[in-house]
Amino acid sequence: MTYKRIYLSPPHMSGEELTMVKEALASNWIAPLGPHVDAFEKEVAEFVGVRHAAALSSGTAAIHLGLRLLGLKPGEEVLCPTFTFSASANPILYEGGKPVFIDSESASWNMDPSLLRDELDACAARRRLPSAAIVVDLYGQCADYDPILEACGRYGVPVIQDSAEAIGATYKARMAGAQGRLGAFSFNGNKIITTSGGGMLVSDEEELIERARFLATQARDPAPHYQHSTVGFNYRMSNVLAGIGRAQLRALPERIAARRRNFEAYRAALGAVQGIEFMPLASHGEGNFWLTCITIDPARFGASREDVRLALQAHKIESRPVWKPLHLQPVFAGSRMRGGDFAASVFALGLCLPSGSSLSSADLERICELILATPHSSGGRY
Repeated sequence: MTYKRIYLSPPHMSGEELTMVKEALASNWIAPLGPHVDAFEKEVAEFVGVRHAAALSSGTAAIHLGLRLLGLKPGEEVLCPTFTFSASANPILYEGGKPVFIDSESASWNMDPSLLRDELDACAARRRLPSAAIVVDLYGQCADYDPILEACGRYGVPVIQDSAEAIGATYKARMAGAQGRLGAFSFNGNKIITTSGGGMLVSDEEELIERARFLATQARDPAPHYQHSTVGFNYRMSNVLAGIGRAQLRALPERIAARRRNFEAYRAALGAVQGIEFMPLASHGEGNFWLTCITIDPARFGASREDVRLALQAHKIESRPVWKPLHLQPVFAGSRMRGGDFAASVFALGLCLPSGSSLSSADLERICELILATPHSSGGRY
């Protein structure tokens, strides 16, 4: 039997996207900006529960503008989790800042509030507080914001919330992205909803979002000619892509439900298997189940994370190791790190399983059967 290729997290169209794109084409609002952009910003802000939003070209652009808006200067420090994608920290380097990495805690794999507090206390003792803290909502699950915001608030350190992976997740009944002074979302092609490429910066502060829109549109001053008094960026979203995003946002509850079903199917099939453990579900909110992640202890399971990944790959099924901690990445060599052992241990054992919202029950069954067969088929090469 010939099986189809299964991707880690492919786009999933609802069918309404084509209608929205046709509207953009018919009106000749292609780019820049347009009615879909205005509507998408309003709809995302309402969904998240904040007052303002700026539609941008990527989640990375949202974090970059957030740091620019908060006034990060060259040489200043920004706290950031180590267990995340490099796009969470790259914008710190764009602005000439210095990342300081914080390890994760075991309850959600997100930034450890205790280590964050220790680092802030140490920074205060040497009279050099960070300019900001970037907090990531990892794999669609929120960090524990109450102690994080309390620690940062004590020293007046603003929080940028990287919810790139977490739209639709909640923290204590409030939507992800609404906890920090600024929140960033990604609509990349592998996210739970997509605009093919895009992002959003959100905040309750109108002045910040208005400034973000200005900077994202090449910082063009109000004049009949092209005049620029500050450096800007080409970071705005097109009207066509915003139309796709509007349709995707309407389907988000269904996408979350489908990915939760994936998680439950994996847990039912693998949850009792010796050596396999799932990323913990935090008690402080509901995730959006963007990706289902497991750790594999080779001594107990009989095969390693890499054995499983290669076994799936041989059958045209995409999986991938969890994020390699940033303090272990060559580009961030020499950056200060608080902790690090926990994130490194999860990286050594962790695997992201196929989690697309269009997976069928047969797909999930096939994936689980291959995982369970790996110790026998691989010969336990670990």
